[in-house]
Amino acid sequence: MPKDPTSEFSSEPASTVAGSQSTAAAGADRSFFGHPRGLATLFFTEMWERFSYYGMRALLILFMTASIAEGGLGFDVARAGAIYGLYTAFVYMLALPGGWVADRIIGQRRAVLYGGIIIAAGHFSMAIESISTFYLGLILIVLGTGLLKPNISSMVGELYREEESARRDAGFSIFYMGINLGAFIAPLVCGWLGQQVDWHLGFAAAGVGMVLGLIQYVFTGKYLGQAGLGADNEGPADARRHARKLWAGLAAAAIAAFLIFFVFGISIQAVAAAGTYMIVGLTAIYFAYIFAVGGMNTAEKKRVAVIGILFAAAAVFWAGFEQHGSSFNLVAEQLTDTELLGIDFPSTWFQSLNPLYIITFAGFFAWLWVALSHRNLEPSSPLKFGVGLMLLGAGFAVMIPAMALAAQGALISPWWLILAFFLHTMGELTLSPVGLSTVTKLAPRRMVGQMMGIWFMASALGNLIAGLLAGAIGAGAAAPDGQISAAATGDVFTTVMIVALTAGVTLAIFSKPIQSRLMGGVH
Repeated sequence: MPKDPTSEFSSEPASTVAGSQSTAAAGADRSFFGHPRGLATLFFTEMWERFSYYGMRALLILFMTASIAEGGLGFDVARAGAIYGLYTAFVYMLALPGGWVADRIIGQRRAVLYGGIIIAAGHFSMAIESISTFYLGLILIVLGTGLLKPNISSMVGELYREEESARRDAGFSIFYMGINLGAFIAPLVCGWLGQQVDWHLGFAAAGVGMVLGLIQYVFTGKYLGQAGLGADNEGPADARRHARKLWAGLAAAAIAAFLIFFVFGISIQAVAAAGTYMIVGLTAIYFAYIFAVGGMNTAEKKRVAVIGILFAAAAVFWAGFEQHGSSFNLVAEQLTDTELLGIDFPSTWFQSLNPLYIITFAGFFAWLWVALSHRNLEPSSPLKFGVGLMLLGAGFAVMIPAMALAAQGALISPWWLILAFFLHTMGELTLSPVGLSTVTKLAPRRMVGQMMGIWFMASALGNLIAGLLAGAIGAGAAAPDGQISAAATGDVFTTVMIVALTAGVTLAIFSKPIQSRLMGGVH
């Protein structure tokens, strides 16, 4: 790949930019809240990308289940849930090939740019009133997110020198605040436009957000220095060879999709269900393979076994948590009184609760773990996972009496959802931040990349299951398309509550033996 694509982002000569923004200079740069100016470029790019993603996600299942007379697609809940689950699952799954494309073909800097362009094209495609452009938009957003998401995070780390570990961690904290800021604002804007004005205007607003992010990314890209340029380890012939592999893979995927839907006529629900078995099967095969012929010693096998345990726990957590955009969204729209303190608001505004809680409480949790650590009281990673799952279960427990009230024909108070989202977010803050860190500490050094890929599969699996569970809350064939049943929703929430609480309590009980016998000193 070209060694210095910096000229794409700046009118200055490449040599000038490279010289002025060397790694050392970037380390000395403290112009953005004490951090390199390039962090602002990535902060706002990610903020607007998350604005586009969560803005569209807030509307997605509501648009699919809205009647044609209301401007929606008129899908039944089962079909809409399956599509939602597949869409969100593939967002995570394509992060792996997205990183490969950046490493082998176009570099991280271009991957973020091209990914953003593809994402924007996807949102604008969904702004067109056509079922074909709807599906095309989903595919484009998945492809673009797969390019942008893993590579922009990698570029944040490259802004700092190797010895700046603490400063790098603080930089990531600021960067993740941009994620939640975009996720908080998006439903307020896109949700209001989509529900109160026109669905497609809401989708278009998400595209405008991504365009704004791209504009500032291009015009301030000169501050990124060498971040995202990568090493020139391979020549043009290697890049062309990798590109041919990429196009062959895309062609194979397109042919497979054509055969599945148009030749064999397999339903989208069946595809989603098969996808869950595929992910579970592939993960089980991978673990069996590395245990058998992976060349690991006994200590490494024990640590990898813990990763397998945490993988299962994370999949259960995300299967419940990721119903925020599907089943909880439908409950908010159809079964909830959307008036609070005399203010009537769109149901999509509930989707802003999770990022608002994270912005409010993330600092407290960071302080809490440090304070407990100083007193040798910090919970182990398995115990944190157990507590996170129990908090998730508690959130669903809150919704069970709410669904009983709704089954009697009354609209439930918004406070039920506000409390459930709060408990779920507390669970997320307990479990999610420690997941990636624990995997990197437990995985054998030569397998860190593979284990990170497996970890993302837990999120993909959880999202798929969440979509299928949301599909089970439909009111049945005799009811209008898109309507949900309070009784069926209560049954689903009860099942999730039981599974989450059981998994959480089990992990909590066995957290000490897991840590002492399997984790080999890793906390």
